[in-house]
Amino acid sequence: MTGRFPRITDEALAQLRQRIGVRISRDPEPWCHEATRDAIRHYAHGIGDDNPLWCDPDYAQSSCHGGIIAPPSFLFATSRIASGYVGGLPGIHAMWAGADWTWHHPVRRNDEITTESRLKDLVEHTTRFAGRAIRQIYHVDFFNQDGVLVAECDSWCFRTERDTARESGTKYAGLGGERRYDDEEIERIFALYAAEEIRGATPRWYEDTAVGEALPGMVKGPMTVTGFIAYAQGWGGLYIRANKLAWRQVSRHPGLGIANRFNIPDCPERVHWEPEFARAVGAPGAYDYGPERCSWMTHHITDWMGDEGFLVESSTRIRRHNPEGDTLFITATVTDRFERNGEGLVRIAQEARNQDGELSVTGTAVARLPRRRSME
Repeated sequence: MTGRFPRITDEALAQLRQRIGVRISRDPEPWCHEATRDAIRHYAHGIGDDNPLWCDPDYAQSSCHGGIIAPPSFLFATSRIASGYVGGLPGIHAMWAGADWTWHHPVRRNDEITTESRLKDLVEHTTRFAGRAIRQIYHVDFFNQDGVLVAECDSWCFRTERDTARESGTKYAGLGGERRYDDEEIERIFALYAAEEIRGATPRWYEDTAVGEALPGMVKGPMTVTGFIAYAQGWGGLYIRANKLAWRQVSRHPGLGIANRFNIPDCPERVHWEPEFARAVGAPGAYDYGPERCSWMTHHITDWMGDEGFLVESSTRIRRHNPEGDTLFITATVTDRFERNGEGLVRIAQEARNQDGELSVTGTAVARLPRRRSME
């Protein structure tokens, strides 16, 4: 090994490939075992989502659901593996980069969620960020206390060599200095927040949608470490531990204990709040969480579809880091309308670009909408 951090080796990859298709015997303990009222609200607020269907018991009781339900992406808080906890390749950086979700049923208040997970595939890529990269894909099934499959997903991280990304990566070559906003720019962003609309109890009828229809835009940011911490409060993070529990983690998994400026072994997750360490792994600065960004995309759809809608599918692909200071502008268009078993569904294409027009994330979604004839 040369450099500060380990390299990807063919031997380590071969060992990891032996795990493909094998059910993980014991998933890491999740942040949330149960979808309690507070757990749901903390997650929703962590992504900046104040939909009363998740957050207001009185409103939710009077809704078509008869009580609080969780935002679709809440399930990230019930599986560290779906959120990016990866095995194998010790010391190789992991960056959560996308997911394909399918939801079968809503998660209701006080549902107890269990999961079954397995490594699905390892795919080699050549990237501008770090040259050789390994896309490590997991499949996770989510069950409620009655054994009902409520959702499933494939999620993945890219495993990259930290030294290579820092020393040879070209993805962020020539990136300018820290982003500063003037007062007028901040006011324009705040005006978009003020105009954000939650469809809520007003049905969005399938018959009233049209191919080519644009969804209202959504803004997220300007990004701050405070915002990243707000997400971690609801989601739980992957490796955030304190005192004895931090010692136990690095004792069991030495590759997680990377010395900080005090020579204290600290978790790799600090790329999200420590700019110096983020740059040491090739990122342009402290950056947002991948599942957080995926959750912003689903938030965009649930605001639009209303209480009677149901998010059936969401696929998200992350294209670049969002360092603190970035602002994301999410846009979307209806690309298809179709029926399945008498139900009305719409397919939506999404993308989010930062304040400089750089593509940050792409996505597609399928939402089931109420039908007028079903109300006759």
